[in-house]
Amino acid sequence: MYPLFFKFVLTRMDPERAHHLAFTVIRFLPSLGIGRLVHLFTRPRTDLAVNTLGLHFDSPFGVAAGFDKDGEAVIGLGQLGFGHVEVGTLTALSQPGNPTPRLFRLVADRAVINRMGFNNHGAAAAVDRLARVRAVRGRPVLGINIGKSRVTAVENATVDYLQSAKTLAVLADYLVVNVSSPNTPGLRGLQELDQLAPLLTAVKQAAGATPLLVKIAPDLADAEVARIATLAVSLGLDGIIATNTTISRTGLKTDAVTIAAAGAGGLSGAPLGARSLAVLHQIRAVVPDDFCVISVGGVDTAAQVAERLAAGATLVQGYTAFLYRGPLWALQINRGLDRLLAAR
Repeated sequence: MYPLFFKFVLTRMDPERAHHLAFTVIRFLPSLGIGRLVHLFTRPRTDLAVNTLGLHFDSPFGVAAGFDKDGEAVIGLGQLGFGHVEVGTLTALSQPGNPTPRLFRLVADRAVINRMGFNNHGAAAAVDRLARVRAVRGRPVLGINIGKSRVTAVENATVDYLQSAKTLAVLADYLVVNVSSPNTPGLRGLQELDQLAPLLTAVKQAAGATPLLVKIAPDLADAEVARIATLAVSLGLDGIIATNTTISRTGLKTDAVTIAAAGAGGLSGAPLGARSLAVLHQIRAVVPDDFCVISVGGVDTAAQVAERLAAGATLVQGYTAFLYRGPLWALQINRGLDRLLAAR
């Protein structure tokens, strides 16, 4: 039913408006009185559970940052079957993001181009809401993704990240430093080792006992990926998230006119799959076995999630295929993983 709804209703709506419509339903799922009943249907089987970062994940499959920017739908997403929800990206200062339109579907590629620009209400505004989330029994694991405020100069980035980390680390099950979005000017330059090392060192100290990960771009050269992975281990970080969206437009099925009309921004979805998997292999080759690697990018099916896990991913995240698969996506992934495990 959802494919028909997507084809005849959602594709005729502005993509950002369609996202807000779906998001609102998920946000209010717990208060509609049916959320717990839904979760009885979607709850992952116990054999899918993963223990990492000192945490228990009911499923290895979770929601990537970007879907729930302000932490408003964590419980509803958990009731749909996701094992963890990474909220954000949150910034120290509230910001509206880039001008609209800023979200574009590439349906032929099962992909999306976005230039949202970290639109969120700021770290401080999320505190009370996330504290309430933490108090909910049976909630999914809560990750919090932080980024640089747009108005903050790159040379002052560490101070900006520290403000967010000091505000949010105590509320996070794990904290993520996002230095890889293409939609904030200068942000990806923070992946240079001479800038990244002091930034991560400072944030790690501010995070205290909260596990800390860094999220990297797929457009890094292979050698850069290896160097950052090695750096993360040497600094005592707890993991890496690979990868964010790409600025590449290579090999797309969508016509060039449509792609050009969408303009700049990060591409996510199926076309990112091969590169994301390759980056996963590169990271796993240089980090210890117990180092957490969260793979994200181009994941659509249970078989693809299983492929990432077999390639060394500790956990797997998705986002874009949610738009194409609909609200039962996590259920489909978890049940598919069950079948694949049973067939071994």
